[in-house]
Formats: sequence, C-alpha cells, structure tokens
Amino acid sequence: MPARLHTLSKRFHLDMRDGAFRDVVLFTVRHWSSQPARLALIMTAILTATLADMLTPLYSGRLVDIVARGDAMEAIAWNAALAAFSTLVALGLVALAMRYFVSITNAELTLQMMSDVTSDGFHRVQRFSADWHANSFTGSTVRKISRGMRALELLNYTILDALFPSLMMLVGSTVLLGWHWPMMGLIVTGGSLVYLAVTGIMSLRYVAAAASLANRWDTKLGGALADAISCNTVVKAFGAEAREDQRLAKIMAKWRHRTRRTWVRATINGTAQSIMLVILNAAVIGYALRLWSRGGVSAGDIAYVLASLSVLYGYLRDVGLHLRNVQRSVSDMEDLVDIQDQPLGVADHPEAAAIGTMKGRLEFEKVHFYYDNHELPLYSELSVSIKAGERVGLVGRSGSGKTTFVKLIQRLHDLNGGRILIDGQDISKVTQASLRSQIAIVQQEPILFHRSLAENIAYSRPGADQAEIEQAARLANAHQFILNMPKGYGTLVGERGVKLSGGERQRVAIARAFLANAPILILDEATSSLDSESEILIQDAMNRLTLGRTTLVIAHRLSTVRTLDRLLVFDRSRIVGEGDHDALMRLDGGVYRRLFERQTLELTKNLIQEQLHGDHTGRARWPRSQSG
Repeated sequence: MPARLHTLSKRFHLDMRDGAFRDVVLFTVRHWSSQPARLALIMTAILTATLADMLTPLYSGRLVDIVARGDAMEAIAWNAALAAFSTLVALGLVALAMRYFVSITNAELTLQMMSDVTSDGFHRVQRFSADWHANSFTGSTVRKISRGMRALELLNYTILDALFPSLMMLVGSTVLLGWHWPMMGLIVTGGSLVYLAVTGIMSLRYVAAAASLANRWDTKLGGALADAISCNTVVKAFGAEAREDQRLAKIMAKWRHRTRRTWVRATINGTAQSIMLVILNAAVIGYALRLWSRGGVSAGDIAYVLASLSVLYGYLRDVGLHLRNVQRSVSDMEDLVDIQDQPLGVADHPEAAAIGTMKGRLEFEKVHFYYDNHELPLYSELSVSIKAGERVGLVGRSGSGKTTFVKLIQRLHDLNGGRILIDGQDISKVTQASLRSQIAIVQQEPILFHRSLAENIAYSRPGADQAEIEQAARLANAHQFILNMPKGYGTLVGERGVKLSGGERQRVAIARAFLANAPILILDEATSSLDSESEILIQDAMNRLTLGRTTLVIAHRLSTVRTLDRLLVFDRSRIVGEGDHDALMRLDGGVYRRLFERQTLELTKNLIQEQLHGDHTGRARWPRSQSG
C-alpha cells in the first residue's frame, strides 16, 4: 500500500510539473503575441543566420576538393577556390549580422516583456485581499516577482537566441547529410532523436523536480531573511541575534541540501549527454571512414562531414544546456505565473461604477460573514444603522468583531450574505478605489512609506499643495516636530517610518487622514501612542474635525469614547448594547459597564502602586493622564 501511494504521489507530481510547464509556456507565448512585428523579425533573422551556418560546412568541403584536385597556378582552379572562399566569408558575415540583429531586437522584446510581467505582477499583488497579504511574506513575494522577471530574460534568450536556431541547424544539417549519403542521414537522425529524447526526459523530469523543490526553499530563505531584517528592532530588544542566526542556519541547511541535489542531478544529466554525443560522433566518423575506404567519398566530402559534425556536435551539446535553462526558467517562473492566475479575492463587479457623492450614512442589512478558515460565522444577520455625521465608538473585548466591522465597510472582505450600504449605495456594486477614497483611516500601528514626510502626509490627497500639507500637520500636532527634522517636510522617514518615534508616526498618520477630508473617518485608538500633552491637543483637534463626518472609533481605552454620540458594544461578534456612555453605565450587569469598571479598577491599582513606589524612592511617579 505505501508503494502504491508513493507511485500515485509521484504521478501527481509529474502531472503538476507538466501543468506548470504548460502554464509557463502559454504565459510566455501570450506575451510574445503582444509584439508580433518584433517576433517575426527575430524569426526571419534566425532562419537566415541558421541557413548560413548550414551552408558553411558544404562550401568548406568544396574548397578542400578544389585545393586537393587543382593547381594554384591554373586560373580555373584559382577562381573556383577564390569563389568558394568568398562565399564562406559572405556566409560568415551574414550570420554575424543576423545574430547581431537578433540580439538587439530580442533585447527590446525581452525588456518590454519583463516590464509588462513585473507591472502585471505588482498590479495583482496590490489588489489581492487583505487575507492574502496577511498570509504571505513580503520578502517571498518580492523574490517571486523578481526571480520570475529574470527567469523570463533567460527563457527568451534560450528559446529565441539558442534553442530555436539549434533545432533548425539540427534539422537542416541532417537533411543535407542525408541528401548526400542517406545512411549517414539516418544515423544522424536516429542518434539525434535518442539524444533529444533522453536529454528532454532527464532535464524536464529528473532535474526539474529537484529544481522546483530547491526554488521553494529559496523562497523560504528570502522570506526568512526579510522577516528577520524587517523586525531587527525586536531582535535587538531581546538580544536574539544568535537565535536568529540559528534559525536561518536551519533553513539554509535545507536550502543547501535541496540546491546541491539539483546541481548533482544537472551534472549527471550533462555527463549522460556528453556520452551520447561521443557515441554519435564515433558512429558518423566511422561510417564516413568506411565510405572513404571504398572510394565512395573524396577528401572534400570528409572535410564537409567533419565540419558539419563539428557544428552539429556544438549545437547538440548546447541543446542539452538550453533544455536545462528552459527547465530552470520554468521552475523560476512558476510562482510568477501562479500570481497571475490567482483570483483577486475581492474583485470589482464587472459593471461597477465610481461611488456617488457621499454624506456618510452607513447601513448593515442582515450581514452574514465568516473567514475562510472558520466554520462558524463571525456575523450572523447583523443589522445596524449609523446616521451621517454620527460619531460612533466600537467597544468590546479583543476578538469580538470590532476591527472586522470597519474592514467590511472598506470592503477588504466580501460578505457571505446581506449587504452594506453607504447613502443607499451597495458597496459591492461600486469600485473599491472610489469607495476607499471616501474613507480616511488612522490605524493603531501606522505604517509609513520610505519617502519624505510631505509625501506621506499627502498620500491621501496627492494633489495637495504645501500649505494644505502643513495645515493638516498643524491640526495633528505634527508641524513643530517636522520643522525640527534635518530636512523638514523633505525628511525621509525610513522603511515603515522607522526613523520616527511611535508618537511621531501616529501624528503623521493622523495628518494624512485629516488631509483626506473624507466623509467617513475611522480611528483605531488613534491617540494611543501619543504622550499626554500631545494627546490632549490631538483629542481637541479630533473633536473639531469629526464634526460633520461619520466617525467610527475602535476603542480599547473606554475613557477615550465617553463623549461620542453613540457606542456599539460588541461581544462574541454580536452587538449586545448601544447608546451613549451614560445610558450604558446605567445598565446593571451590562458588558460595557463591566468593562469600564474593570479598567477603572486597574487604573486605581496602578495609581496606588505608583504612589507606593514613589514613597519608597522619595519621589512620586504619576501614571500617564487619561483624557476624559
């Protein structure tokens, strides 16, 4: 039974390999077809250069016959030799010119294709669902796209500049030899077919299987490197450099083992090809000597056979190399092609139009939703209405569904039932870009681009001028610290904003949201990273700026939402209470009241501990102030 399972598994793997090979070839041909004129010119030039190569051994043999039979002092012999020599030079120049033209034109074709596949890959990755990005390593994704782009370069060169002319040369030389000596043509044809069959099977089956597995570990290696380097501050915080070295070493050992196996198999494949070429070479030369011993061929004929065999030998040897390059390119491009074939997850409706003018009225109508990896729904028949301009707090324990609520408003996930309306417009029927342009969000852990402060603030409204950018920064209490930076608003913030403190990043993100001037504002505990003084200033600014906007505040510290118009209390993915702070506090045994009293008790305990600690050290230490 285990042997049977192994056989089925192996067959399945080969079927997958065949499918991957077919997908990559179709993907490449599809991109070739977008540049038909260049492709036609390349093919014509390749055929011309190959024809010149095929005729070169023939005229070399004629030159040898002329020299062997004639006298250099005789005008006829001299002219015939000069004509053969001139033809050889002309054939060499034609082949050289055509190859130069092929290289230049193929470079243009390939560069355009590389640009297209990279842009297409980036386009799709940017539009994949939030779940896809949450489950993917950034480093691995970048490596898949860049590796596939480079593999396309090798594949184009291999097929157009190498493999295609090699096959044309093989067919043409075999036909010419067979035309002069049919038996020799049969020997070359049979030997070449065996060589190509064995080479193809070993390259695309034996070597490719190992190369595909090695590529997967190469992707894991890239992901591990990016993961550790991007989290270097955490590594340093826990003194975990040696631990990360050990973790990488384990992955590197697997990568080294898989890659070594690929290289060993490639070496075995190359050695097998060389053995077959030696046998073919011996068979053809042996037959030619047999013909010569019987007076069936001249010295020029022998020279022609040797020259043809030499050229053919080089082309056949290169066919093996080209097939290995094709196999490697296919393996390297699998992930890129897979990205192109993956569904977007959340896609615009075919007839989706831009969302109309919004005031910000939100309605959940019997919303049913569950994550793909969960059997039970997160929301079941959830209905809630939020008026335009209403300031609503989303409160509850962690995991109760608050963050998913705002993600669904942004349409980061599709619903399993029901619908969400904004001003009566079903958000599943409008374009995602237009929907999200009407929603400003400040996350609890803001992410900035490695660009200037001005660019980061203006990201929500690229057309904003410097005065508008600075006004948004003032409202977010960020203007002063920006002016103190080395280059002011032109200062680069580092990857993900690493050059700024947490509070500074938060204020830049708040300024970005203010500049958006969107009718819907989402705040995910947006003041949690600010110091006490900045928090008070920002809270005042936010109170002003939220007026007239539909505002959703995800609150972890309940003291920050006491002044909001309404609170929605989530518990186990259901809204179990709603009302303002005072109304909810009057409910005995209510979830909100229990949470608020627990936070108040914890704050009191912390205050007492801080005061006791201050008594022991001779100075009082006060906790961070809580607004409200």
